[in-house]
Amino acid sequence: MPIYALGNQVPEIHPDAFIHPDAVIIGSVFVGADSSVWPCAVLRGDDGEIFVGARTSIQDGSVLHTTPEWPTTVGDDCVIGHIVHLEGCVIENQCLVGNGSIVMHKVRVHTGAVVAANSVLLNGTIVPSGALAAGVPAVIKPGRAKIEYIDEAAQSYVIRSRRYRNSLRRID
Repeated sequence: MPIYALGNQVPEIHPDAFIHPDAVIIGSVFVGADSSVWPCAVLRGDDGEIFVGARTSIQDGSVLHTTPEWPTTVGDDCVIGHIVHLEGCVIENQCLVGNGSIVMHKVRVHTGAVVAANSVLLNGTIVPSGALAAGVPAVIKPGRAKIEYIDEAAQSYVIRSRRYRNSLRRID
């Protein structure tokens, strides 16, 4: 798997995390215990820091970047769907960011919130706990997130990452 230091910026990956061999991690990136980073995901901590908590999945094709002013932070027990772009934002614990979403600078998605698939959260958007953010640009719908679905999805990726860590093998 391509994991790169950039000068003195060196990734820190918990030994219990699963990083797929086709994911790319560069620079100031921290990945917590039982988290997973899937094929073609890129976590590029060149201008600032990227933090991924415990039991969080960063799924296929997602891009996490940062800025010198605003780190990118993803909490514990989160699901970051396929082809998601996160940059200079905070995703608190137990959140789900749906496939194809874009979450930009100074956005904060509070604990237990959901960003619907293909949504765009513009700079400075705040998504309250338990809310659903949906659309382009996203509209906030209070009380529409289902925390039990987030928990189930997060746990399924912890289980999946253990299967991959133990059974994935290249055959070409």
